[in-house]
Amino acid sequence: MKNDRTALVTGANKGIGFHVARLLAAEGFTVHVGSRDPGRGERAAAEIGGRARPLDLDVTDPDSVARAAERIERLDVLVNNAGISPSLGGPAETGVEDLRRTYETNVFAVVEVTNAFLPALRRSSRPRIVNVSSGTASLTWSTHPNPQFPPGSGRSAAYRSSKAALNALTVLYGLTLADEGFKVNALAPGRRATDLIGSPMPDAGDPAEAAEGAVRLALLPDDGPTGGFFSWDGSAVPW
Repeated sequence: MKNDRTALVTGANKGIGFHVARLLAAEGFTVHVGSRDPGRGERAAAEIGGRARPLDLDVTDPDSVARAAERIERLDVLVNNAGISPSLGGPAETGVEDLRRTYETNVFAVVEVTNAFLPALRRSSRPRIVNVSSGTASLTWSTHPNPQFPPGSGRSAAYRSSKAALNALTVLYGLTLADEGFKVNALAPGRRATDLIGSPMPDAGDPAEAAEGAVRLALLPDDGPTGGFFSWDGSAVPW
């Protein structure tokens, strides 16, 4: 296997992002462990070991993104993992500022980071972008019974709508970059034991299991799908 492949994972100092970085490092990648907290990034990279490298990166700060992009000449894999969910209310209980804050990280920052690293990705012979989304962003699952959340639930409007917007961007990036050999896909990681919403969910699964799904998309062959939405187990998720 080639040993000169490079990857960047945003929000990689904990949760799903940490395990994605760990698994990519195990695959032989030089992995840039993106973290807005330098100390946490350094500790995460040290724990992963091997070719993991800490990278100071606040995805909501354009200057931080630009500085990080200047440090990486070529990139094979970009995993947009960083995300927040500051409000659990439905749309009637969610203020505009909560929406702005959520979209700033979950949508606008993904565009900022992706566009900043496109030159480095274009230097790869097999560029891959994985956007960590959510099954709760599926409009189909939001209007039909499904295992992700109770039917008819309208909670977490800011988070869920931001991830739906991310899904739309995934499709558009996939379409516009397809001729250059890019594979751009969104991942629904499932309910995981992370601190995304501030308190653990009683039925949440292992973040490492979700990370395996992200790595699967990061390692897609040339005839693999692009512009798709996939569950952690590899099955397609309805839009």
